[in-house]
Amino acid sequence: MRFPRRTLLAALAAAPLASPALAQTVGGGRTVKLVVPFPPGGAVDILGRLVGERLGAVLGQTVVVENRGVAGGNIGDDAVERAPADGTTIGIIGVTTLCAAPTLYKTLSFDPQKDLAPVSEVVTGAVMCVVNAQTAAKHGWTDFPSMIAWAKAHPGDVRMGSSGTGTTSHLTIEAVNRATNAQITHVPYRGGGPAISDLVAGTIDMMFDVMPALMPHVEGGRFKALAVSSAKRLPFLPNIPGLAEFTNLGLGHIDIQTWSAIMTSGGTPEPVLARLNQAVRQLAQQAEFADRLRPLGYTVITSETPAALAALIRAETPRWQELVRTSGVTLD
Repeated sequence: MRFPRRTLLAALAAAPLASPALAQTVGGGRTVKLVVPFPPGGAVDILGRLVGERLGAVLGQTVVVENRGVAGGNIGDDAVERAPADGTTIGIIGVTTLCAAPTLYKTLSFDPQKDLAPVSEVVTGAVMCVVNAQTAAKHGWTDFPSMIAWAKAHPGDVRMGSSGTGTTSHLTIEAVNRATNAQITHVPYRGGGPAISDLVAGTIDMMFDVMPALMPHVEGGRFKALAVSSAKRLPFLPNIPGLAEFTNLGLGHIDIQTWSAIMTSGGTPEPVLARLNQAVRQLAQQAEFADRLRPLGYTVITSETPAALAALIRAETPRWQELVRTSGVTLD
């Protein structure tokens, strides 16, 4: 199962952003709502706050962030889908919703690829495996293989928190469980923030999650980082192995990189989508925006047009469907 690195990083330097559309407001200048489909404190919330802070200035109108965190992000995503098709409600929607959810869920209240309209990709990044540092010291988890060995010797005793059922972190640990027979217990939360709080407290033992919310705890010594989900090590974390390095554990095929996009409600007129796309791309070119995200494990990446994002979603869907099948997870 491969999630090859896309070549769209060049999109940041693609066509110039100068356009008459940049002088236009969205929804007649009304307040734009940016839906973050997870509670405060998690990685997606951090990203949403950074986008919300800057997008208003680019658009020339007020942008407010609204957290709608439940059901693995689906409630927030559904709120975007049900909003008026005028661009005044946008959301940060993850790849699992866009590409995996139709396979993952037996029933969905909406079709992500039909009922949401693409604006632009915004960030990409791997997920990281971290464990509570005190728990790791107690059990002798010096690296990822030693944690897996302990989990196999104590079936069900290692508890992994996630930002929700059906999220990338959940699918990743289920794929690891299947490959290694580790029998790590999945504990779903209503977002990354609550799970991180319990991991700090030692209520749970480990997490797979995107890095922005994890890195401060790694740097502070509360968490121990054991692996990243990408096949190769990340340049800014050269000492943390990629999961594919553990071929002896049956993980040589794993290369999972998650991404998030700005989406809005289906049926939004193309000129509005183009205006929002140009605003996101202009935001992404701000050095401070990229600089604040880079140390946390996010790479800023945008889509040259809404149509380019739609093509990416179609191209990525088979790979995420395969991850769902590999994980063995199905949800009602």
